[in-house]
Amino acid sequence: MNTENKKLKIPLDGLAGLKENFSTDAISGFIVFLLALPLSLGIAKASEFPPIMGLVSAIIGGLVVSFFMGSRLTIKGPAAGLIVIVAGAVNEFGGGETGWHLALGAMVVSGVIQILFGVFKMGKLADFFPLSAIHGMLAAIGIIIIAKQIPILLDINPALLKGKDPLELLASIPNFVMHMDPKATLVGLVSFSIMMIWPLLDSPIKKIPAPLMVLMFAIPAELMLDFQTTEPAYALVHIGNLLENIKINVDFGGFAQTGVFIKYVIMFALVGTLESLLTVKAIDMLDPFKRKSNTNKDLIAVGIGNTISAILGGLPMISEVARSSSNVNNGAKTRWANFFHGFFILSFVLLASHLIELIPNTALAAMLITVGIKLAHPREFIHTFKIGKEQLAIFLVTIFFTLFEDLLVGIAAGMILKLIIHTYHGAPILALFKAPVVVSFTDNEYLVEIDKAAVFSNFLGIKSKLEAIPPGFKVIIDLKNTKLVDHSVMESLHNFEHDYTAQGGTVSIVGHEEHQPASNHALAARFKK
Repeated sequence: MNTENKKLKIPLDGLAGLKENFSTDAISGFIVFLLALPLSLGIAKASEFPPIMGLVSAIIGGLVVSFFMGSRLTIKGPAAGLIVIVAGAVNEFGGGETGWHLALGAMVVSGVIQILFGVFKMGKLADFFPLSAIHGMLAAIGIIIIAKQIPILLDINPALLKGKDPLELLASIPNFVMHMDPKATLVGLVSFSIMMIWPLLDSPIKKIPAPLMVLMFAIPAELMLDFQTTEPAYALVHIGNLLENIKINVDFGGFAQTGVFIKYVIMFALVGTLESLLTVKAIDMLDPFKRKSNTNKDLIAVGIGNTISAILGGLPMISEVARSSSNVNNGAKTRWANFFHGFFILSFVLLASHLIELIPNTALAAMLITVGIKLAHPREFIHTFKIGKEQLAIFLVTIFFTLFEDLLVGIAAGMILKLIIHTYHGAPILALFKAPVVVSFTDNEYLVEIDKAAVFSNFLGIKSKLEAIPPGFKVIIDLKNTKLVDHSVMESLHNFEHDYTAQGGTVSIVGHEEHQPASNHALAARFKK
């Protein structure tokens, strides 16, 4: 496989890349636009933002960020994973239009912080957080999305949902079912069925994005059932005129609520950065040309996009995983595919915005519920359990505290539990944050010896030593002097092996044979008795 990759001609970048790959990137950008348009609307609405602002974010993510981004194949735009934070900020800043304007102030500051993350080369930030806590946070977000979208799927009056937390919403489902709107709910349930069944089809037709198929059903159904005159106003999307909405919408009055303001600045910057970096890492592994993204440059680009988007009223953006995966699968070659996706959204909004206002909100809710199901799918729980019982404990603790408190408390609780588990298994407290690493070079071979412990909280130091090794050599990573190696480090070492091998070198991970694995999983944590 490596030989084949070496034979592939790396696509050109810049204007030369536009000319060379115009057709493939434009086609992929168009297909991603079909996926991004309804999702951006739904994410904005679920985030308590004006729906058109989801499109503003996607347009900026395409037309502006493409020129700065450090990754070639990721798509920048609003993400379902940030719905919980955005909606929480709007509500804590007073709700409604006032809450939206004040939440934008925190987003602008977090965008500037993301730029600084990139400037100070903090693109490795994702490696500091344990994977089980990150996945627990995402699963909790999925549960919250499902809880908040079920009543919308049933076309319940939004006024009845005010003030209810996710657990209260889930407990109220029987009551919602009793008061559902039959016509709108039917459209939502059919849309949900399309979203769930479409990816399972064994046919070339499934190359058409499932959200597009939902719109092809939902809009004619809405016209046939005459939603315009028979349903309440909240049953349909309302976006207004793009040009009238593009103005300075940010309000920094939220500074007065210092604690709330700081909390949301941290959450926007931290969670948005983590999700974006994890997507970049995942898409790099899918890139057929095995190109390595510049994560620091990409963070600067996302930060610039988020700052501009927030000033104009748009949602925060990240490198979004579903749209980015679709981009790769549809043959995109360069960052111009992201540009085209933004261009097609802008063109559609300017030329056919009246069609958007024919979309039933129950159809958008169906799309978001499927996103929530993917994030909180039972296989995530099973996969985590297979890695180790301690990983499942961290995963569940993160979910619990996220649901009962917020994302920051949730991920902090997961990290604290993991550190407690590491201490219980004999890791020296000082070694939790700094591992002695010795790198020696003899006979065309690099030997990397790690002492005491190799865990998520000290891996950044280990990673810097590994990344300093030039490509093309034989690398041996010796773990025999460690008391434990956690799951996050095992996976990170596996990723290093994958990347270094793709550059023509070889990697051997040795010395952990005497450690006791937490499970039979190849990347399970390992403890020395």
